[in-house]
Amino acid sequence: MIDKTLLKTLAENNRISLDDTALDRFDAYAEKLVSWNEKINLTAITDPTEIVYKHFLDSLMPLKFVDFPEGSTLIDVGTGAGFPGLCLQIARPDLNITLLDSLQKRLDVLEDISNTLGISPNLVHARAEDGGHDANLREQFDFATARAVANLRELSEYCLPFVNVGGAFLALKGPAIKDELRDARNAIEVLGGAPDTLVAYGLDPDGERGEHHLLLIHKETPTPSPYPRKPNQIKKKPL
Repeated sequence: MIDKTLLKTLAENNRISLDDTALDRFDAYAEKLVSWNEKINLTAITDPTEIVYKHFLDSLMPLKFVDFPEGSTLIDVGTGAGFPGLCLQIARPDLNITLLDSLQKRLDVLEDISNTLGISPNLVHARAEDGGHDANLREQFDFATARAVANLRELSEYCLPFVNVGGAFLALKGPAIKDELRDARNAIEVLGGAPDTLVAYGLDPDGERGEHHLLLIHKETPTPSPYPRKPNQIKKKPL
């Protein structure tokens, strides 16, 4: 399905190690993704090469910039087709990864894919604003991450409540991140976070696949109990 040599080379160029087992799993992941996509809308990207670049490599980039101690807990909020959470689980089986999504059908797909790959991420069916108030999830994770879910100001309210004090929220964003960060600074502070590192990266040397960013937000204090609010409240009265 995919060019495993291409994925291995791209990963190595970014100081990310993928063994043969991981490469075989990514290959099977791509095949299952395309097959399931004929039944449920998961992604507009189905070309094998573009899957390697735009889904797999992009999802793996946090491993280049962030130190994930062995056994760290991570929740992928609004995981969709498993990006980036399932990719991180494939590359780092030692991580304790939770995939959260509001649509049970997507989680059913992820369960099928995970079973095929022989990995066992935790699957949680919940809306982020509800999960953030669940005692089993609230401030229980070393890391939270999200990719292509919402504007950073809203996304911070959805994700920071899951992160324990001392942990971090990793936001994978596009070229508008600097404007989003300017507008989100107050929200991040109210929610107990502090922006720490913003890195830009490309997926290919010529930049044809766009400019991507990873924003690292450290959790410094507990998130106040009213947050996260319901989506209509977030939109009507943004922090």
